[in-house]
Amino acid sequence: MRFALYYLLLLGSSYVISTYGPHQRAQKTGDILLGGLFPIHFGVASKDQDLAARPESTQCVRYNFRGFRWLQAMIFAIDEINNSSTLLPNITLGYRIFDTCNTVSKALEATLSFVAQNKIDSLNLDEFCNCTDHIPSTIAVVGASGSAVSTAVANLLSLFYIPQISYASSSRLLSNKNQYKSFMRTIPIDEYQATAMADVIEYFQWNWVIAVASDDDYGRPGIEKFEKEMEERDICIHLNELISQYFEDHEIQALVDRIENSTAKVIVVFASGPDVEPLIKEMVRRNITDRIWLASEAWASSSLIARPEYLDVMAGTIGFALRAGHIPGFREFLQQVQPKKSSHNEFVREFWEETFNCYLEDSLRLQDSENGSTSSRPLCTGEEDILSVETPYLDYTHLRISYNVYVAVYSIAQALQDILTCTPGNGLFANNSCADIKKMEAWQVLKQLRHLNYTNSMGEKVHFDENADLVGNYTIINWQRSAEDASVVFEEVGYYNMHSKRGVKLFIDNTKILWNGHSSEVPFSNCSEDCEPGTRKGIIDSMPTCCFECTECSDGEYSNHKDASVCSKCPNNSWSNGNHTFCFLKEIEFLSWTEPFGIALAIFAVLGVVLTAFVMGVFVRFRNTPIVKATNRELSYVLLFSLICCFSSSLIFIGEPQDWTCRLRQPAFGISFVLCISCILVKTNRVLLVFEAKIPTSIHRKWWGLNLQFLLVFLCTFVQVMICVVWLYNAPPASYRNHDIDEIIFITCNEGSMMALGFLIGYTCLLAAICFFFAFKSRKLPENFTEAKFITFSMLIFFIVWISFIPAYFSTYGKFVSAVEVIAILASSFGLLACIFFNKVYIILFKPSRNTIEEVRCSTAAHAFKVAAKATLKHSSASRKKSTSTGGSSASTPSSSISLKTNGNDQDSTSGQQRGNRPRVSFGSGTVTLSLSFEESRRNSMM
Repeated sequence: MRFALYYLLLLGSSYVISTYGPHQRAQKTGDILLGGLFPIHFGVASKDQDLAARPESTQCVRYNFRGFRWLQAMIFAIDEINNSSTLLPNITLGYRIFDTCNTVSKALEATLSFVAQNKIDSLNLDEFCNCTDHIPSTIAVVGASGSAVSTAVANLLSLFYIPQISYASSSRLLSNKNQYKSFMRTIPIDEYQATAMADVIEYFQWNWVIAVASDDDYGRPGIEKFEKEMEERDICIHLNELISQYFEDHEIQALVDRIENSTAKVIVVFASGPDVEPLIKEMVRRNITDRIWLASEAWASSSLIARPEYLDVMAGTIGFALRAGHIPGFREFLQQVQPKKSSHNEFVREFWEETFNCYLEDSLRLQDSENGSTSSRPLCTGEEDILSVETPYLDYTHLRISYNVYVAVYSIAQALQDILTCTPGNGLFANNSCADIKKMEAWQVLKQLRHLNYTNSMGEKVHFDENADLVGNYTIINWQRSAEDASVVFEEVGYYNMHSKRGVKLFIDNTKILWNGHSSEVPFSNCSEDCEPGTRKGIIDSMPTCCFECTECSDGEYSNHKDASVCSKCPNNSWSNGNHTFCFLKEIEFLSWTEPFGIALAIFAVLGVVLTAFVMGVFVRFRNTPIVKATNRELSYVLLFSLICCFSSSLIFIGEPQDWTCRLRQPAFGISFVLCISCILVKTNRVLLVFEAKIPTSIHRKWWGLNLQFLLVFLCTFVQVMICVVWLYNAPPASYRNHDIDEIIFITCNEGSMMALGFLIGYTCLLAAICFFFAFKSRKLPENFTEAKFITFSMLIFFIVWISFIPAYFSTYGKFVSAVEVIAILASSFGLLACIFFNKVYIILFKPSRNTIEEVRCSTAAHAFKVAAKATLKHSSASRKKSTSTGGSSASTPSSSISLKTNGNDQDSTSGQQRGNRPRVSFGSGTVTLSLSFEESRRNSMM
């Protein structure tokens, strides 16, 4: 029974081997067999199967010359290996290569033949029969091209751990080793390509694009990754469309309508050549030439699209092509192809007929009566000159996919070489054992490939990463029209190194690019016009972020490049120019010595110092004159010195504020003024007390002597000094840069404590108020002593100035704060100087006749007369009231006499008799005698 079962399986295997799989193939026997899957055709003919009869295999259409060249690259590599004496010596590699027709169904049909053969071999039927015609198992498969096709093939091959190395499938989904266990590739994955495309769009500063992807496992994952990259870069996709070569005409037309109506000028396409061809044809039919295409590697150099008749629309396309490689001897190998010399390659016959547009004598298509296209072709001899025609087959200038096929075959051969040369104890299998090259199985080759690391004949290192992907880079090409024959030229304009650091991965030579076939200016593909420097992008409601309006930067902000998202704030010491394109340093302002205002204030301050010094000089020069003596010359000297200090303190407010000047100027001003007003207060109060005393005694002279006066001045000034000390200790003023004003930095003084400044000015005003009180009270004293009226007036000026100063100080800013205070200091100082001293200087210098002792005494006598008269009238009035109240019948008539005695004058005899009974008051060197007498007329009759 067991023997019968094996016999049936043997018969079945013979049937499978001989009949299963596509009839058209390239096949050559060998010790080890490799499988191959290539798109010799772009697709299959669409034909409805009504199942009225046995379904027939679909027919492949549209010959792919590049696909045939890829197949030739595999055969060339195998022939090279078989002829090598160092690589797999004494071992012959065979191959079985099928056409996938760029469809899943054809690819699976071919893959099943690989799997079926391996399954038959696993039954180990050699002990039951001698199979001389036995075909060995397929230990590895090279292919397929499209990611969708490779995905279907990988699902099947992974079940049996048959290694599959694709040369053109770049979908990132195939990196999933849990699902595709035996899949490997020699092409970079789309994840890198999507990033590279986004980098190119960012490089050309586009932000409004159209994304088109094939509706398969290549396009969908690629465009999904592309969308994420675009989102990270704030670039918008206006349209996101899927396409397929099997779309109906109305679907293609609707898609082109949306593209034509879009304002986006850049179209990014993740698709293969056959899928994008219907879209390109419709664009050409409508002559839509104002678009720029960004092509993925699947169609960037596709002969299906890169046709001269499409260049009006496609010229200027930027494409990502795989890194080109060099295959020595491959050019000659391609030129040697002939139908009669290639009996093992059934695809050569069709290639020959398509190349020369003819048919061979034994062509099967000639017998197809339903196809009228070949009946009109001439016959071929099979010996035509292949160099006499131009086809993509002989375009070996940039071998990209062909080189990937070449690398894939050599990678398998190198893995077999590692198995062949493996020594026990150093192997990759259980107990470090080695596989037997003669009884080798596919899974063992897969294991060896995963650990592959070698240097090929070109000096390039080849190894697969943890996802079984080969590391690679992209070349950036530009579609241009040839000046010689108007054909398509792929001009290399840059590269993308995916393993370099960000910022240096992309290189593009803009001088080599021709946009739309003729222009060197980068096309515009933005939703909104660029925002010029000095503006920023403003959001428009219900629109993508790429659509914006340009808003001018605010004052103090700037943008120095186009399309700024935000305006940058100028540093504190800078301000934006009128166009808001850059920041300039703010003008630094303070009450400068060089500006007219500062010069004027300084001149007035110096003038005040000079005038005060002049007055002091006059007082010193005429210090022994009555006027100077009468004004208490010692206190006058101190008063004049304090005025010099007041004028000088105003100069500290001019110039750039420094920390030390800020700490010095307010105390200097406050102490100087307190010293000045203290002197006026003490002098005025002293004279007032003396004159109000009925009889000035020695006690008055003792308490109002010179020492006591200076002590009182010191005590009043000491209070102000203590206020300043406490202020400087707790909150010292400092230099401060005020940046609040737009284009100006005001250097001012931060007073530290406004309360302390208030105490300083308040104490000064308090002394001034007291001084004003005493001056007002003594306004009727002799003018030669205190000029009380002038002191009162000077105090009024002082109050007016400093009361006005307070609101002015707090309402101004910058350098004008210092200017207001300087003006207040100068105004009050000039008021004190002029009111107190100018009258005396005028008398001393221009009216010397009034600067005599007699003038002073006369003034004093006049004052005494007024006081005596007032007293007499007061006494008389009191007496009358008393008489009236007592009812006296007699009336009294007061009479008074005042006699004045001066040195050297004759005395009245009447007054001389009463001299001993009169009070005497001495002032200076003169003696004043006051005599008061009252006589009453008595009535004749006494009560």
